[in-house]
Amino acid sequence: MADPRGFLTTEREVPRSRPVFLRLRDWREVYEEFERPRLEKQAGRCMDCGIPFCHQGCPLGNLIPEWNNLVWRDDWRKASERLHATNNFPEFTGTLCPAPCEAACVVGINGDPVTIKRVEISIIDRAWDEGWVTPQVPATRTGKKVAVVGSGPAGLAAAQQLTRAGHSVVVLERADAIGGLLRYGIPEFKMEKWRLDRRLEQMRAEGTEFRTGVNVGADVTVEQLRSEHDAVVLAGGATAWRDLPVPGRSLAGVHQAMEYLPWANRVARGELAEPPITAAGKHVVVIGGGDTGADCVGTAHRQGALSVTQLEIMPRPPERRAEAHPWPTYPMLYRVTSAHEEGGERLYSVSTVEFLGDDAGAVRALKLVEVAASGGRFEPVPGTEREIPAQLVTLAMGFVGPEKDGLLTSLGVELDPRGNVARDSSFATSVEGVFVAGDMGRGQSLIVWAIAEGRSAAAGVDAYLTGRHVLPRPIEPTDRPIA
Repeated sequence: MADPRGFLTTEREVPRSRPVFLRLRDWREVYEEFERPRLEKQAGRCMDCGIPFCHQGCPLGNLIPEWNNLVWRDDWRKASERLHATNNFPEFTGTLCPAPCEAACVVGINGDPVTIKRVEISIIDRAWDEGWVTPQVPATRTGKKVAVVGSGPAGLAAAQQLTRAGHSVVVLERADAIGGLLRYGIPEFKMEKWRLDRRLEQMRAEGTEFRTGVNVGADVTVEQLRSEHDAVVLAGGATAWRDLPVPGRSLAGVHQAMEYLPWANRVARGELAEPPITAAGKHVVVIGGGDTGADCVGTAHRQGALSVTQLEIMPRPPERRAEAHPWPTYPMLYRVTSAHEEGGERLYSVSTVEFLGDDAGAVRALKLVEVAASGGRFEPVPGTEREIPAQLVTLAMGFVGPEKDGLLTSLGVELDPRGNVARDSSFATSVEGVFVAGDMGRGQSLIVWAIAEGRSAAAGVDAYLTGRHVLPRPIEPTDRPIA
């Protein structure tokens, strides 16, 4: 193990955030650097448990006690090797994953868990700085061609694994840049895009081909796709967003979160001077209390909103584990993200009744009502209706599955009862030679699940093409974020 008494003598410590007044002036990541000696002491808090529940908390099965021990012993290069043994993109999970591994940490039963996520991102950042991350070019080529449709974390993980196995892989992306939601959905202040770009350069050097502006099912027919490739991996995500069909929905100024966020990313990257949808000088209401809603909150602050209010129909979660979420499950807790630290108001147990417009047809206010759970439904509380000002409303209520029209309809793949693409334990769909990974088959989920499924689908494809497993054994899919 690492420091035998570390979990007793060292308190949990996380890096400081940059001051709010400074970080609202730019789009850089919010956390300051964490000095290496302090980080090594944090890694020393790991108990190297006989049964490491953090392994089960992590869908990737990351070898967390091993690289914690190596960091504490100042063997960062080996720590990087152990980190990459299970995870293609630690810089993505180290910045974006909600860390179910920490929720499953044994130290967290009666204390503060190990800062696993911070150790992870520190390892990969140093690995890049030291030049330890290099292209892994396959020694031989199989002659098999694989198309990966979609360039989010699931598609990229599948593509990198398959390329390294010797197959010729092309990633097809309908947007004008590679990355999926990593590129235009996740704000820069959560993950700066140079992290993505340097990984894409590694993949190009390994032999993966990327094509952008390609809408498969429209620009490229399904017949072309299948005839030109020996296998296809569907990794297009769950991009059919949940809407809010209440009076006034069609008013100008009411947008889906994924109509709003990409423009801010383009501005942050210097592609645009001003976004066509902006919170500047407006009262902003964000409907939805999850991570996407928090992304909208942080973006609105940086654009100069007059006020930001986030609405959630569920009650406010507790600040400590409830009996319904015992250790080591991932608990529903009241969490304050960096975006919430920057200001705004959060309202719980409220539902939107109507969007109210002005004479020009633009939203001016939102009518809401308090709700209470009753018989499995949320019923309005009489006498609690009120209006709040709103010149910009973003809907961040999640996604209902993959888009059906176009690619999926043309392929004729079977869907499961939830409307996702059905697959077997090898991630194969009902169509010969077509596989699926990530949210398109699983439904909206965590980035760590996307990478895990991309790796597992790659193993299924490789077995299909060659009849032998040269990649990690597929991870069995589950509906729970904690095994």
